[in-house]
Amino acid sequence: MTDITAKEMEFVIRVFKSPEKSYNASSIAKPLGLSRMGSLKIAKRLVLEDILSYREHGRGKYYHLNYHNEFVPHYLRFLLKREAEHAHPFVRMWVDELKKLKSADAAILFGSALRKFKDANDIDALLITGASKFSKLKKEVEEINTLNVKKLHPIYQSREDFSKNVNKKDEVVINALKGLVAFGEDLIIELLKT
Repeated sequence: MTDITAKEMEFVIRVFKSPEKSYNASSIAKPLGLSRMGSLKIAKRLVLEDILSYREHGRGKYYHLNYHNEFVPHYLRFLLKREAEHAHPFVRMWVDELKKLKSADAAILFGSALRKFKDANDIDALLITGASKFSKLKKEVEEINTLNVKKLHPIYQSREDFSKNVNKKDEVVINALKGLVAFGEDLIIELLKT
């Protein structure tokens, strides 16, 4: 792959974090701050690089990630980690706090903490875990809450619940998915792939 631009990375992340939407060049242009032709140029390049593929509907092309390319999950992991590393220092501090949750398989930080930083009332996080680790995870969350001024407000999901809620376009889970992946990138990619 040749040099990739920030807008191309943003394009891929937007498609990944929006499983409830089908994007064409026009519909993704505005959220990315691009012209329609600019987004079309990026889409064509990403298709050429085999990162995206598309389905045609009428005269439009609707883009989605090409999971048949084994490079795509690795590329997504890189983008998700990069996004977390380049976040605001307050957000990075909470990413580090979430990484202390050893009983969670994945964590996504979302909500007002990503926009308001220290002015947020609480810290929203979606935590994916198994039933056998649920009670231990609740204790770990309580420990974090006793040590921090801002309280962690968790939404617990099993792998099955997460997949089911994404498929039925549950508003809370879809909103959480727009957030920042603290850890468990591979699991989230795998769950969204199916």
